Amino acid sequence: MSDVKVKVGILGASGYTGAELVRILAHHVASEITLLTADRRAGRPFGEVFPHLAHLKLPTMIRIEDADWSTVDVIFCALPHGTTQEVIAGLPEHVKVVDLSADFRLFDPDTYKEWYGAEHAAQDLQKQVVYGLTELHRARIAKARIVANPGCYPTPVQLSLTPLLERKLIHSDDIIIDAKSGVTGAGRSPKEGILYAEVTEGIHAYGTGGHRHAPEIEQGLAWAAGRDVVVNFSPHLMPMSRGILESIYVKMTDGTTAEDIQAALEKRYADEPFVRVLPFGTTPQTRHVRGSNFVLIGVVKDRVPGRVIIVAVEDNLVKGASGQAVQNMNVMLGLPETMGLEIEPLFP
Repeated sequence: MSDVKVKVGILGASGYTGAELVRILAHHVASEITLLTADRRAGRPFGEVFPHLAHLKLPTMIRIEDADWSTVDVIFCALPHGTTQEVIAGLPEHVKVVDLSADFRLFDPDTYKEWYGAEHAAQDLQKQVVYGLTELHRARIAKARIVANPGCYPTPVQLSLTPLLERKLIHSDDIIIDAKSGVTGAGRSPKEGILYAEVTEGIHAYGTGGHRHAPEIEQGLAWAAGRDVVVNFSPHLMPMSRGILESIYVKMTDGTTAEDIQAALEKRYADEPFVRVLPFGTTPQTRHVRGSNFVLIGVVKDRVPGRVIIVAVEDNLVKGASGQAVQNMNVMLGLPETMGLEIEPLFP
């Protein structure tokens, strides 16, 4: 399909991830945006909602109910959690889907019900879904019609720990994830807790002991370990617009060194375009991935014997959402995986 313009639709285009999808796809030479939907902003030009993208020639945003699915080959669903299942179930078979919500990420229906408080409304469809952490599931994504794009927090930790669990270099029952995120991770809808005065000049934990990304992280790490995994996961909100930093504390198995951890990660990601393992003992910063699809991973030897600290960063709106979604679309369509994503980070 590399010689064909792929017709792309974005559902929920008026949110942050929708805007990022448009920004990225504007540089994607094999795609054309033919459908944009919004709810409250239906009927408005996209550039009126996002003036920084007003120079692009885009369709006017409409309601989902008014969408003509014959005009699209691929749909990106950037809808609120809990609203996507029935929408995707109603799409025609010719449409490929990358879902950026959490509606299809958890493959056990009981786990979904426990964490999201409702029965999954499309369990038969769930069986067709492939989990879209591109570097780990590329072969299956290439054959998929529906891909569940990973959450922002689960992406760096799975990339960091999967190679280590697969090779049994770390213990699967002693994993602590201390995570920090920019405010855009909470979405664009107005909420008191993300007002400027509530966030600036401070930092606070949230979802402590029960954040919804915990079961997604555990699901992915269990696939790697071949057994159930339970993690200690604590997210924090930072006074910045975008970026995620995760400090991951693990215990190494007998005979493993921090240098072995470094070597395993370097080997696994040597040929990956968007995952970089930094020199041993170096830690990454969120400002080094801002606006890009990169994940940077650093390995540091802990002063506590037998333990190692892994620090990973990403831009939550790009590799943590829209960038990885485009990466998955490229794989699904047999396009160059980096197409539209060769965007250098912004600094400072």
